[in-house]
Amino acid sequence: MMDSVLWYVLTGTRGGENRARVLAAVAERPLNPNQLAERLDLDYKTVRHHLDVLVEHDIAEASGDEYGAVYGPTDRVRKHWDVVEEIFDEHGVASGA
Repeated sequence: MMDSVLWYVLTGTRGGENRARVLAAVAERPLNPNQLAERLDLDYKTVRHHLDVLVEHDIAEASGDEYGAVYGPTDRVRKHWDVVEEIFDEHGVASGA
């Protein structure tokens, strides 16, 4: 089930490529939305939207208080990281995880 969720959220929807980029970035190290926006050259509101989608689908989770929260992949996604890597490879997303 998680495999199909990953394929859908990261490739089958508008914005999937940016969600994959966000996931790759937070897999390297936990980052907050401001850091992600700067690092990925995306608008802050765009990053917030993609984080919300990733959290909603149990792909990423926040750690820390609301304002200073940093994000990283969930344990559930880490168990399916081979699928994530396959998606990254297929779509040319660099991963440091």
